[in-house]
This record gives sequence, structure tokens and C-alpha cells, in this order.
Amino acid sequence: MPFLFIAARLYGPDAVGRYAIAVVVVEAAALVATLGLKRGLALALAESDDETRTTWDALLLTTIIGAIVAGFLCAMPRIMYPDGVVDGFDRWFAWVVLPIALSDVALAALAYRLNVKASVTARAIVEPWTISAAVLLYYFVARDDGLTLAYTTAIGAALIASLIPLIRSYGAPRGWRPHPGRVATLARRNAPLAGAETIEWGTRNVDRFILAYLFEPRIVGIYYMAQQISSVPQKLKSSFDPILGPVITHSLARDDRAAIAQQVRQVGFWIMSAQAIVALMGSIPGEAVMGLLGPQFVAGTAALAFLLWGEVMATQGAVSEAALVYMARHLNLVISFVMLLVQIALSFVLIAVMARLGWPATWQAAGPAVALLLSLTATSLIKAGVLRRLLKAPVLAWRGSFFAAVGAGAAVGTIFTLPPHQFEWVELVFGEPALVGAFLFVVWRWAFKPEDRALFEKLPGAQAAAA
Repeated sequence: MPFLFIAARLYGPDAVGRYAIAVVVVEAAALVATLGLKRGLALALAESDDETRTTWDALLLTTIIGAIVAGFLCAMPRIMYPDGVVDGFDRWFAWVVLPIALSDVALAALAYRLNVKASVTARAIVEPWTISAAVLLYYFVARDDGLTLAYTTAIGAALIASLIPLIRSYGAPRGWRPHPGRVATLARRNAPLAGAETIEWGTRNVDRFILAYLFEPRIVGIYYMAQQISSVPQKLKSSFDPILGPVITHSLARDDRAAIAQQVRQVGFWIMSAQAIVALMGSIPGEAVMGLLGPQFVAGTAALAFLLWGEVMATQGAVSEAALVYMARHLNLVISFVMLLVQIALSFVLIAVMARLGWPATWQAAGPAVALLLSLTATSLIKAGVLRRLLKAPVLAWRGSFFAAVGAGAAVGTIFTLPPHQFEWVELVFGEPALVGAFLFVVWRWAFKPEDRALFEKLPGAQAAAA
């Protein structure tokens, strides 16, 4: 959030839009470079007789592919900058692909050993605080490249924070020798997972591609800020990925399908509850939230609301996919690909319809957000249905009491939006805590099941309080 505030206030929507397009390209390239190892490495390690060797094989494979795709982008920088202006650090920004991909694979290896602390440290502490400090520093010493330089600095710091615990856990590669056969086998086995991850990532980012080629950078910059705020719920979901993947693979090894279904239901409910709080806080007082970034960003309020609730509705599909990538990876890939095409087509249709109606460009830019919400909801229902048939047990995390809690939070939050515009601060200072309190009260009172309460009672804090 500090980075978003500084970038919006100091650099403005045009610079942010140009940066947003470049980042979406390098992140796509980094995802290709990991070749599905963010999820697939857990299974490879589970089947390996030498975990250290397999981990370093994975890092080597990532380095090779990352260097290839980064070199291609460096040679063709207009892919990152469709406006055709390439100067300063722009071309070399492509090489940030390597540290992104290597950090992802290192954290996946640590997650297999249930070391989630490393992911939290690298992704939730080192990376965001580094980029927030760097973007302010570079504004005074290299303003034209400040955003991309800050991003590169933060990713480099996150890589260091990932490799240090990796070496402590798995050891340095003493005695390890690269083996083309092993690496090629690892690449071949992870190809379907790589496709699934690429499609999932594309679902969240293809809207930026569409906007980049239909609208000026200023519109992309406004949308990007809304997208970044809405990524908080997505990060809440991804914070469960390091532990959910290994837990599911262990249950699969025991062929305990009832346990997998229970894990999907319970974890899905927890993630949705946490995400719904963020969605309520961001969408009910949406104008006030976007206004914090600057008056020119208020135009992204509608997009923010659709994006936030799209992430909430996507959770069921995401947790279902955590099992499907191991049980029906090809079918999962087909479903994701078809729904991505639906999302893209719907985005263009909505933009065209709004343009025909004469709506302003900032309104048209919300079209991809609406398409995302609809496609993610449909995808969640489809994948949950497939997983239910495979497990022969219910997996749906949606509970009626959850939607009642959302309604209660929305009603309370809306009350605080009624005062005149000059009292927007009331929405943030008093409205936000009130709507969160209403949501949590309903969830705890009616949505939590006995197994949820039992787990909370096992927490050290709860035990200490009881003592």
C-alpha cells in the first residue's frame, strides 16, 4: 500500500500505466520460466530419493528457461512497451524474470518442508517494504525509471530472502552435478501444471493486456491501481498455497479422499471469509479508498468493486484446483483454458457495448473486471463439480451463513457512506471497523462449524487464555 500511494501521488497514472504493462509481461515470462514448479515441485520432492538434488535440478531448469525468455524480451522490448518508447533501463528490465522465477521455486521447495515463514518474510515483508522505500528514493535520483528500478530492487531482495533459508534447509549443492536427463524429465512432467498456472495467471492479468492495446496508459494506470488493491484478497488465497499443496499431496498418497474434500471445504471457507472482509472494506467505501491515491484514480472505483468480489468468488475454484492439478490435471487445464477464452471474449463484448452506448473510457475500462467476476464464478462452480465427482464427497465451501455475514457487513458499511462527500473520512475511520465487526459477529455466531471452532481452540493463544 505505501508503494501504491507513493507511485500514484508522485509518478501519476500515465507512468503507472506504462509500468503496469511492462510488469505484466515480465511476470508472465517468469511464470513460464518456473514451468509449473511452484506446484509441481512438491510432488517431485515427495517422490524423490534425494530432495537436495531435485531442488537444485529445479533451480537449474528455471534458470535455463528464464534466461531464454528474458533474452527474448530484451531483444524485443516493444512487447513490454507497446507505445514504442524504449530508453534508459527499459530494455534491461526483462532480466528481472530470473529472480522472480528463482524465488518462486525456492519458496516452493521450502513450503514442501512446511516452512511458510520464508514465504511470509520474502513476499509479505521484504518485497513490499523494499519496493515502497525504493520507489521514493528513485523518484529523486532516476525518476524516469523509478518504478521499474524499484520493482527490480524489491524482487532482488526477495530472492536473497528466499535463497538464504533454502540453503539452510536443503544445504548447498555440494556433490550435485547437473544431469540433462533428470532435468528434462522434470520439465516434461510439469508441463501440464505449467499450463494450468499460466492460464490461472492469465485469468487475473489478461484484462491489463486488453486495456493496454485499447486505451491510453492513463486508463491502464487507473485500472492497475484498482487491480493492485484487489490483489490483497488474492494474496490471502496464495498465502495458503504453500501449505495446502503439500497437505493434499500427503492425503493423496494415503488415498484419503474424504480428507481432501474436508480440507478443500474448510480452507476454502476460511479464505473466502478473510477475502470478504477485504472486499467489503474496499468496495463499500470504494470512492474514499481510491481517493487516497489521488482524485484522478477515483474513476477506478467500479472496477475495484468488481475485481474485489471476483477474487472472493474465485476461491472455490482455486482450492478445488489445488486438488485437480494432481487428480485430473489435463481436464483442469481444459476447463481453465476454455473459461479464459470466455473471459476474453466477454471483455471485448462488454467494452464494445459500452462504447456503442457512448459511455466514457473509464467506464468502459470496467468491462474486463465484470467479465472476470462472471468467468471466475462460473469456473469455481464447474471445478467444484468435477472435484466432487472425483472425490465422491461435497467440496463446496459456500455457506448460507457466509452470505448473510456479507449482507450484514454491507448494510452496516453503507450506513457510513450516507454523510455528504466532505465527510468521506468517516467511512474509513468509523465505517470500516463497523462493517468488519458486523461481518465477524455473524460468521462466528452462525457460520463457524464445530470443526472450525475446534481448530481455533487448539491455537496457542486460545490455550493460554483458557489457562
